[in-house]
This record gives sequence, structure tokens and C-alpha cells, in this order.
Amino acid sequence: MRATYQKNKSDEVRLRGLQVFLRAPSPRDAKELIARNRASRTLHRGLVLPPVNDEQFASYLSRSRSQNQACFIARRTEDEAIVGVMNLSEIVRGMFRSAYLGYYAVEPFAGRGYMREGLSLLLKHTFEVLKLHRIEANIQPQNEASKALVKRAGFKLEGYSPRYLKISGRWRDHERWALLVEDWKATRRD
Repeated sequence: MRATYQKNKSDEVRLRGLQVFLRAPSPRDAKELIARNRASRTLHRGLVLPPVNDEQFASYLSRSRSQNQACFIARRTEDEAIVGVMNLSEIVRGMFRSAYLGYYAVEPFAGRGYMREGLSLLLKHTFEVLKLHRIEANIQPQNEASKALVKRAGFKLEGYSPRYLKISGRWRDHERWALLVEDWKATRRD
């Protein structure tokens, strides 16, 4: 897949593929993202808590501007419709050079390959631009779509964490999936 990096007028990084592009969230995303998240409540139930009102979006936008975050809105290239969100959080530099990966698709675009290309763009950015060594995705065991996405990208199952994250008022078990830069490079050569 061809990926390009470009700066737009507001000096933000855009990661562009064939079907999707990623760019940092901005206030102009609020209305569409909130509407898409509200329409995706069934898809997201118990798995993720995306912003569904102005206050929550403002909080997400504020977090996205932190030094230890790299957040992106995934948009379809053909019409710039929001298809999902991809976030790197708790980015640690120094000897660790690691981050956590979070993501979600929105209806009606789930299961159409957009997140696969978006993840590929994000991984390229993670390992080539941010120069991280490791990225970890924590996924609930029953979330087969998310597990399939990271498996296709080369992530490996590292472990199981009972009652790991509190989502929708419940502590939920998670599997820990991780990808190292060396494994990512090997996957790209294959």
C-alpha cells in the first residue's frame, strides 16, 4: 500500500492511503463524529465509550493535543466521510518507546476494510515517524472483528488480563496484543 505524508494549510499531518486518510481531530469534526458515534451505539456497546456529545468531544480534543497522545480521525478519501478513529495513548519515549493503540469504526462503514488501511497508515507513522518500538492493543476476548484486524497487521497475542479496563460501568477482561517494529518490518517485506 502506498502511504503519503503531507502537511495541509493548518500544518497538521495527514496520512493518506488509497481508501482513507488520517488526520488529527479538530473542532470541525465534532458534529459529524458525534452523529456517527450516536448511530453506532449498538456496534460500540460495552467495547468503547466514544464521544456522543459536545462536552465529551471537547474532552477528547483536549486529550488529543497532549504530548503523550497521537490521535487521528479516519476519513474516506472519496467523500471525506468519517469511518473511524485511531488513537495512540500513553506514548512513552526514552528506553521504552511504546504506546497503547485504541480504535473504533463507525456505522455504516464497519467491516468494509477502511480500518485495515487506516491501521496500516497508523503503524507506518508509529514506527517510521514517531520511532516507537512497541505498540499494544487491549481487546476484549469476544471482539472478534478487532482481533482479526490486529492479527492481519501482524500483532501477536501476549497475554490475558482479567478485569483490565472499566468500560460502561463494568470491569472487563482483555487480551493483550502487541506489535514490535522488527515484526512490522518483517511483515511488510513478506
